[in-house]
Amino acid sequence: MLKHIKLLALSSALAVTGLAAQADEVTIAYQTGIDPSKVAQADGLYEKATASKINWRKFESGAEVIAAVASGDVPIGNIGSSPLAAGASRGLPIQTFLVTAVIGDSEALVVRNGAKISKPQDLIGKKVAVPFVSTTHYSLLAALKHWKVDPKQVQIINLRPSEISAAWARGDIDAAYVWEPALGKARASGKVLVSSQQVAKWGAPTYDLWIARKDFAEKNPQFLTQFAKVTGEAYARYNADPKAYAANPDNVAKIARLTGSDPADVPLLLAGNVYPSLKQQTELLQKPFSKAVSDTAAFLKSQGKVDALQPDYAPYVTNRFVKSALDAQLAAK
Repeated sequence: MLKHIKLLALSSALAVTGLAAQADEVTIAYQTGIDPSKVAQADGLYEKATASKINWRKFESGAEVIAAVASGDVPIGNIGSSPLAAGASRGLPIQTFLVTAVIGDSEALVVRNGAKISKPQDLIGKKVAVPFVSTTHYSLLAALKHWKVDPKQVQIINLRPSEISAAWARGDIDAAYVWEPALGKARASGKVLVSSQQVAKWGAPTYDLWIARKDFAEKNPQFLTQFAKVTGEAYARYNADPKAYAANPDNVAKIARLTGSDPADVPLLLAGNVYPSLKQQTELLQKPFSKAVSDTAAFLKSQGKVDALQPDYAPYVTNRFVKSALDAQLAAK
């Protein structure tokens, strides 16, 4: 019996060692969205928890991340629900394993001072920049539909966030639907016409999330579990006292450094999203999220942004790793 127990213990140890070895070095694509996990990233907590070397690569848009993940160059990426819906509709071998944020005021449509845009109908004939197939692109189209403004009557231009900032500085565009740091730069000489928080109330919610290639997830479940656990702990620290967290200059400095945002904007932008706990995510990453992805994909198809739809988007979403992370979190208490 003792020999059997020892063999089981050795087997378990070898399994854990094998999982760690398979993820010795991982490239992860992240974006400049503001959330508490950026502090954990800055502090090296993901590397510590996974016992892996992580090569963090910054990308400007979800479309770029999807391309990198699709090519196999990057196994894990941070994207929005609109790029996810587009990628899943193409049948890419990806799964959402963690929600970064329920997007609110951290993404917004800003109109330039002097552009003579005071109401939605004033957008007709104007140049509006947005990264195509992003959450802000989806929100822009959803807002125009709500306002009964034909998108064909608006000059919608595909620009990356850095290109939006440059075009805004030159005076080449009248409005932009974007996130930080381009949002803060535009807001300095413009006003918010609508944010994604309001668009969500109109029936078009958006999310930031983490995806993993299915082949990576199958080989490295412990890595993704630990990744989810670190994120959940970062969110728990924020949600315990959001005001105190945002008032901490160290937290603000780390988030600003990784995102390129103005430190003065970080507290407000942190408050602009909802960061679900691991327990909330175990429920969210089931039918509610799958339905949101399906609805987003259907809307994108109606706008001609995707060619076909999947019969079911559930295979592109899993709560397996947040459940494991929650179990580990509870066991540690």
